[in-house]
Amino acid sequence: MKILQKLNLLLFLIPLGVFAQQTVSGVVTEAATGTPIPGVNVLVKGSTTGTTTDFDGAYEINANDGDVLQFSYIGFTTTEKVVAGSTMNVALQEDTQQLEEVVVIGYGSVKKEDLTGTTDLVTSEDFNKGPIVSAQSLISGRVAGVNVTSGSGAPGDGQEITIRGMGSLSLTSSPLIVVDGIPLDNSGVGGTRNPLNFINPNDIESFVVLKDASSTAIYGSRGANGVILITTKKGKKHEFEFNASSQTTIYNVTETVDVLEADRFRELVLSLDNPDAAARMGNANTDWQDEIYTFAVGQDHNVSALGSAFGIPMRVSAGFSNHEGILKGDEFSRGTASINLTPRLMDDHLKLELNARGMYIENTFADRGAIGSAIQFDPTQSVFDENSPFGYYAWLNPDGVTQNSQAPTNPVALLDLIDDSAEVRRFVVNGKVDYKLHFFPDLTATVNVGIDKSNSNGRRIVSELMPTSDMLWNGSLNRYSNISTNLLFDAYATYTKTLNDTHNISFVAGHSYQSFEYDNESYDSEAQEDGLKYEFIDKSKNVLLSYFGRLNYDYKGKYLLTASFRADASSKLNPEDRWGYFPSVALAWKISDESFMEDSAFNLLKLRVGYGEIANVNGLGDYLFLTRYTGSTDSARYQLGNSFYQTYRPEPINENLRWEVGKTFNVGLDYSLFDGRVSGLVNAYIRNTEDLIASSLVDPFTNFGNRIDANIGNMENRGIEFNINVDAIRRDDFNLSLNYNISYNDNEITKLSVDQPTGGISSGVGNFAQVHRVGEEAASFLVYQQVYDETGKPIEGVYVDRNEDGMINDQDKYIFNSPNADIFMGFNINANYKKWDFSAQTRASLGNYMYNDVFAGRGILAGVTDLSMLDNIHADYFNTGFENYSDPNALSDHFVQEASFFKIDNISLGYTLDQAIENTSIRIYSSLQNVLTVTDYDGLDPEIDGGIDNNFYPRPRSFVLGVNVDF
Repeated sequence: MKILQKLNLLLFLIPLGVFAQQTVSGVVTEAATGTPIPGVNVLVKGSTTGTTTDFDGAYEINANDGDVLQFSYIGFTTTEKVVAGSTMNVALQEDTQQLEEVVVIGYGSVKKEDLTGTTDLVTSEDFNKGPIVSAQSLISGRVAGVNVTSGSGAPGDGQEITIRGMGSLSLTSSPLIVVDGIPLDNSGVGGTRNPLNFINPNDIESFVVLKDASSTAIYGSRGANGVILITTKKGKKHEFEFNASSQTTIYNVTETVDVLEADRFRELVLSLDNPDAAARMGNANTDWQDEIYTFAVGQDHNVSALGSAFGIPMRVSAGFSNHEGILKGDEFSRGTASINLTPRLMDDHLKLELNARGMYIENTFADRGAIGSAIQFDPTQSVFDENSPFGYYAWLNPDGVTQNSQAPTNPVALLDLIDDSAEVRRFVVNGKVDYKLHFFPDLTATVNVGIDKSNSNGRRIVSELMPTSDMLWNGSLNRYSNISTNLLFDAYATYTKTLNDTHNISFVAGHSYQSFEYDNESYDSEAQEDGLKYEFIDKSKNVLLSYFGRLNYDYKGKYLLTASFRADASSKLNPEDRWGYFPSVALAWKISDESFMEDSAFNLLKLRVGYGEIANVNGLGDYLFLTRYTGSTDSARYQLGNSFYQTYRPEPINENLRWEVGKTFNVGLDYSLFDGRVSGLVNAYIRNTEDLIASSLVDPFTNFGNRIDANIGNMENRGIEFNINVDAIRRDDFNLSLNYNISYNDNEITKLSVDQPTGGISSGVGNFAQVHRVGEEAASFLVYQQVYDETGKPIEGVYVDRNEDGMINDQDKYIFNSPNADIFMGFNINANYKKWDFSAQTRASLGNYMYNDVFAGRGILAGVTDLSMLDNIHADYFNTGFENYSDPNALSDHFVQEASFFKIDNISLGYTLDQAIENTSIRIYSSLQNVLTVTDYDGLDPEIDGGIDNNFYPRPRSFVLGVNVDF
């Protein structure tokens, strides 16, 4: 009996031994580095049993032998392991494809393949190389339909970005830029070269460019000209990784204006048989452009740390840049610091993000008037003159102590005797909270609060030694201080739900409030000496109040719908027209997911169709619908008896100002073939902008002036974009990738009540070389048609009588091309061979024209024959033979030249030393910037924003040598 009882007990214990659970433990690490990964989800497949790894990557879970454990973490490939023992260590592989396919959009993110709008992603791997001071340069030539033009060759200078052509006649055509969820105020403060200089380019992870209204409408009026979303680098849950980089840049002048050198100038003056002119020549041989330009040096140093501390992923960075300009005395110096924290709490139900970055800039501005003076100044005169009361050579009046008021000022004196400097501080911080409700996990509530605050202090000190026509001159001081405060509050909720594994729904609804405050003060010492008002205070504020919503729906992941709506109220407009309502809708069809495409080469083939409406008041003055009063200056006070009183005059008003409204229709195709080795997109669009705001004439008896800003026009942009990315070679030791993009844009003003002159030029008084006119491109050139002799030389003062009325007047001017390019192209190469890497960036612009104001203003003989002084002239005089200044001469189509170009922007070469030091990677690199420009344009540079070439600060060629260390 006892034996039977023992047998029964043994039979009872056998299944317990077979099926008894055990505690499985181990450590989850990153395969590439062996670093433990905290927060990894560990789940017994097919059950609800799960856990997460701790800070050291360790986990414990109850499981049976034979169970399957799933290990998943964002950014890594999900791994499954069969339980076979009590210890299981797992190494997760980074999922590069997963990291790249999630794209940040307005108030959310979406997989790249699920986008319905026209959206381009440029990551840090694809950024342009070279001496990048301003963030915009990272994507120049990289995105079809996006044109980035630097304002000059000065270090850190402003850059103009246009997306799909000009969007307005008088308001800004620049896109909205959003950094980590904060829409920036791009107006800047005094002393700032470029509002985006506050962000260190080394801190940027990616750019997302939203181009059509269906993708930008969620940002309302501020996204009227497109949106650029900048995401900075974030921390990760692993041990700290460090990066240090340093580079030195040498800048060199490659092109100067072709004015006459001293010997040729003497030859010309002597040929005029003008003894007075010949007597005024000096004995020097001065190259004034050589006197003002120089070799310049720049340096950049950056350090960063990325990892996790106390369970909080974080990244901190600091950077210092100092760049001299090729114009002597020009200098840009910047220090930056940033910190990012991204903790996750309550089992990832609560996600926090804190971004804070600060910037301190010191700018020294060389007086750019020296550029024009160097072109104009007599090359036979020396820089210094011991007989001059100023110490510098100057054209003097007969009194011998003051400068001729018509003469150019000695360019070296302008650089030596003017101290123009400023300090700029900017602090941008935002805190974002995402809470996935425990009791309703399909709903996430988000609050984003931010502040963007800038202040600057600047001064311009002109020495008492400056050559001037003012007999009482004893120097001057102008100083200013500016404060700009941009406050943001966003609150929105996101509902996400999947039904029956076929219907995926995401809905966002929220509210946004943004205010912009400006506090400016200035001081003028000359006004104080003259007994006039010398201190000025200017304060202003405007507010944007918004409500928005967006619905994303897809059926089986193949048929996609996005619909959005935003309501904006701007304090810039009157209460009755203050609210604008901006809807959009977009549809997409993943053709590649259909059964008939199963055996095709396409990984992705997606058709997109979208329509949206969006408006603009960016750049409009504040409160133009209200009567505003301006006080008279001290020199224009009203006398009553023996007393003088300041008066106030009302400014013109327009109570009926409305939004400029843009309506965009877009059709696009996204494609990816051969396992992603070939990918790209095609877009076609039409954008009609209605109620354009421009200056309009009114009866002065009906208003407080004869001009007001009014809604008086319509404009159309239509175009095509194409982009292709090719991984031409993928091998273990050699990779080659190519990127090519091309865009075509046609602009036309379709309604305008009256011509709008624009494009002021230096020749003559009050002359404009461009016009906004119905039926033409915006800013087209309006000029006379030059008549040429049989040798092809222009005949001075002879133009085509186009209306055949027997006289030459304004009625004979005609539209002759525009500065707007028809086609932009970008072609980029990246290659890796073993430890070597190579990249090249090129761009092309076709169909753009330039008005050469230097030729028109300086290629005239009259400057040489002036009775009181000598001016140098441009060598183009020998092509035209023009002798006299006149308005028709200045507005001859001879000076409107084709400025199409091809540029090699950058060539870079690098070599990486892996494990030269344990756990350290060192890359040494060099690059050449502004390598080559091919163009038929005769001026200094064919790429000048606005189309007027006058005293342009040359873009230098630069050579960079740098090192980057990861450890």
